[in-house]
Amino acid sequence: MDDLNGFLEPGMLVRHPQCPDWGVGQVQSRIGTRITVNFPDAGKVVIDGARVALEPVLDD
Repeated sequence: MDDLNGFLEPGMLVRHPQCPDWGVGQVQSRIGTRITVNFPDAGKVVIDGARVALEPVLDD
């Protein structure tokens, strides 16, 4: 599978498309397709970037 989030870098803000109630999260790290994001309402979550395309937040 392809990495759907290859452009993400630590510090970027993102939303999880299937979990909007988690709020806007900050990317902590990206190692291969594993992305660790700290969400205000879900805590630290490790996401498989080959399965979930996170949505970048550009104006929050």
